[in-house]
Amino acid sequence: MFKLATGFREHSAMDDFSTRKAERFLLWVDAVGGYWVCLGDVVTLGQPTRQEPVDVPILGDLSSRHARIRRDGEGYLIEAIREVRVDGRPVRQVASLDDGSRIQLGSSVGLVFRRPHALSATARLDFVSRHRTQPSVDAVLLMADSCVLGPKQHSHVVCRQWPEEVILYRHDDELYCRGPKSLEIDNVKQPGRGRITRSSRIVGWRFSMNLEAI
Repeated sequence: MFKLATGFREHSAMDDFSTRKAERFLLWVDAVGGYWVCLGDVVTLGQPTRQEPVDVPILGDLSSRHARIRRDGEGYLIEAIREVRVDGRPVRQVASLDDGSRIQLGSSVGLVFRRPHALSATARLDFVSRHRTQPSVDAVLLMADSCVLGPKQHSHVVCRQWPEEVILYRHDDELYCRGPKSLEIDNVKQPGRGRITRSSRIVGWRFSMNLEAI
């Protein structure tokens, strides 16, 4: 359900939605798909340009800085810089996002906001229009504390052929991977978990994936 965010100070829409760029990487899950992962609390969506890079570059009829999404505690807000609709209603300044909220940027770019896992603040943006990021991926992950990959429907990345869940998580500004069995991270055996970088290769029992720095 669409809700206008209330209770914010006058400066919230501009000052709290920082213009800094979120840290990002690409996640390529073998035989599953590709994902654009943003680690920042604030991400900007818009048309990619050389003059003004954007956190989530979408090839479509958009402004170079069209909207911002902010993780606010356990919730998410969207700020309209240009034309934005949530569940068919125009966003004048800032609105909250719920699991299943449908976002329209401009006249044609369509996304669905998802919060699939009840124990994680990580969210996912799925394209419902033909538009994609540059480079093209299947979805955008707004990664908070953890990202769950596995066969269950509530996983952030559903990997139907995997026997069990694998978790990417953050600790002390570092990224880690945890699996049910031993892992091989960058050709080094790890006892079920280990630190990863933005360019790691991770191989486990019946799964594999790559991270690619942007």
